[in-house]
Amino acid sequence: MASSRDEIISRLQKDILLLQGHRQPQDDDVVEMGLGPVRMAFPGGVFPVGAVHEFVSAGAEQAAATSGFIGGLLGNLMQRGGVSIWVSTTGMLFPPAMKYFGVSPDRIIFIYPKGEADALWIVEEALRCDGVAAVVGEVRELSFTASRRLQLAVEKSRVTGLILRNQPRNIGTTACVARWQIAPLASVLEDGLPGVGFPRWQVELQKIRNGRPGIWQMEWVAGRFQPTYESAAVSAPDVQIAAAYEQVVPSFARKIG
Repeated sequence: MASSRDEIISRLQKDILLLQGHRQPQDDDVVEMGLGPVRMAFPGGVFPVGAVHEFVSAGAEQAAATSGFIGGLLGNLMQRGGVSIWVSTTGMLFPPAMKYFGVSPDRIIFIYPKGEADALWIVEEALRCDGVAAVVGEVRELSFTASRRLQLAVEKSRVTGLILRNQPRNIGTTACVARWQIAPLASVLEDGLPGVGFPRWQVELQKIRNGRPGIWQMEWVAGRFQPTYESAAVSAPDVQIAAAYEQVVPSFARKIG
């Protein structure tokens, strides 16, 4: 009886993913991101590529930490070749710093539009280019309609979109497959040595379509992500319920609209 129930739930989860435009990952879609225990939060244990991920920051410190974390993701997404596009209205990123995360800055096309409307349009057009490994867009506000356009774009091109939202006025509901919040943590010195330790983050996956939200502590060591402790993620049931509600309601509204 329990086995039959689990099979039904698994089949329903796959059906929901297909209705939302998410296909089952093929061999070409599987990219090892080196995220350790975080990958168990993703459907099938695979980081969703060819999808749009949303990163929400509450201030400048979180935004800087998020940029570093995304640098690590880009290093893995670009391991098969290709270039990435980074769209920003602030120009706060220091490109040579990307070398620390294994990304040569000459493989990133930096675009600095004057306003967010232009930035959002450039991000959408860039996501349609199937020769691009990833597109990073710094866009403060993102409506559900705009996010849906981005998601439709990547469903055809299979490009991965990473949207950074620093201090948004309204977080709202979006069509992004995942919502992250990255916070900086104090680094730990090795054996009392002077200097600065490895970059360390609190990684919170607030929403993941058909997955399991959670919180982890990660750091960047020897060119890869590494968990700071081996334990299960902290998952809040109310966060999971809110995420499920957010997934179902927009989809249902589109069906009856």
